[in-house]
Amino acid sequence: MIEWVLLLDRPEGPLLDLEAAFRGAGPEGCLVESARGPSRLLASVGAEDPPSLVVLPEEGTGDREPVALMARLHAISPGLPVVIAARAGSVDAAAKAVAGGATDFLVLADPLAPRVSTLLGKLRGLIDERERARRLDEQNAQLRASVQARFNLVGDSKEMHALLDRVRRIAAVPRPVLITGERGTGKELVARAIHFLGGAATRPIVTVNCAAFSDALLESELFGHERGAFTGADAVRRGKFEQAGGGTLFLDEIGNMSLPFQQKILRVVEYGTFHRVGGSLELKADVRVISATNVDLRERIRRGEFLGDLYDRLAFEVLEVPPLRARTGDVEVLARHFLNQFAREIPAFRGKTLSRSAIAALSRYAFPGNVRELKNLIERAAYRDVDAEIRPQDIGLLVDDGRVVPGGSFFDRVAALERTLLTEALAEAEGNQAAAARLLGMTYDQFRYHHRRIARKDP
Repeated sequence: MIEWVLLLDRPEGPLLDLEAAFRGAGPEGCLVESARGPSRLLASVGAEDPPSLVVLPEEGTGDREPVALMARLHAISPGLPVVIAARAGSVDAAAKAVAGGATDFLVLADPLAPRVSTLLGKLRGLIDERERARRLDEQNAQLRASVQARFNLVGDSKEMHALLDRVRRIAAVPRPVLITGERGTGKELVARAIHFLGGAATRPIVTVNCAAFSDALLESELFGHERGAFTGADAVRRGKFEQAGGGTLFLDEIGNMSLPFQQKILRVVEYGTFHRVGGSLELKADVRVISATNVDLRERIRRGEFLGDLYDRLAFEVLEVPPLRARTGDVEVLARHFLNQFAREIPAFRGKTLSRSAIAALSRYAFPGNVRELKNLIERAAYRDVDAEIRPQDIGLLVDDGRVVPGGSFFDRVAALERTLLTEALAEAEGNQAAAARLLGMTYDQFRYHHRRIARKDP
């Protein structure tokens, strides 16, 4: 609905006839006003309750030049309908106005009232659609804030907003989800958000780290075993598929499974049934499977190390959790959040703040360990700090040849630089380890060796 029409006055006098025409043609209760100059117009558009439609005179120079003014209006309020009002019209003038960002072109000629009525009729659908989109954006923002508060998914970057919107959408669809992302990005938090948004909170969610078990132990862990199935199996044991019945099974580090074990998971996901180790009874797997990995599964499929069929079954939707370095502005938001959280947990550290130099140093650091590393750095800094303000030296970050790296011994700094180089190369190669190796002048095997060694040492 058109609720407010705002006109920019001409320098030579008010647009009384045009105001009257809009009042007569607009819906009941529609407010029609004139702004006395561009600065007041821009302030009104940037207010909490902006106008539905802005009308600019075609004539104008300096800060009243309509094309430049439209660019400023749309920078404040993208998609805002703007009409150019001209004393005389032509095809060229109308085309120029639309090319400059105008929604429509109005000729100020008699009879004016029907012209304005026709214009509002043309724009009504567009304005109503924009208003619906605005309300939907507000609702989405409120839902994102609710999800963030509930599941500790902190961040105000557009990357996190996009991820949260996708989490909310897929949560309502009971299908497998694959979550990808570097270590420390919060993949398990995303999995838990999907689970709890997808149904009653009383449903179980069970987590298994697939990298922590050998095939034999993982089979018993997931499927359970019968009494006497192997030495030490003194009683029947329900596996994680049974324990998660009616809820969610989160398979972390899915990329670390061997090919033979991938075949077993494929069968369960495809047919929805399994057997306990040593058992013959077919059991139903009544679970939603959410899996996560920090490796490039498509590259592993190409090398024959991961089953393409299993990937297809697990990846009804793929959610990529962005690395911290790609989340514009979130380092500061998260740093302050973790400091406040630490102070709530341990009252002795209340009252501490982050200095501007500390925020600047954190913002320049590459964070190969992502959000987990930032949390550890902030908590250690709060512990080390001897006064109320945390500085870079408390965090343990040093500037080295233009790079910000963790402080400490020579070996600590070398290891940190190695982590940064490997992480940056992998990011530039979009997760392709072979390509990252070429960027660093290494063989693929050399890259894998250093990447695995660093990963084992990281917290």
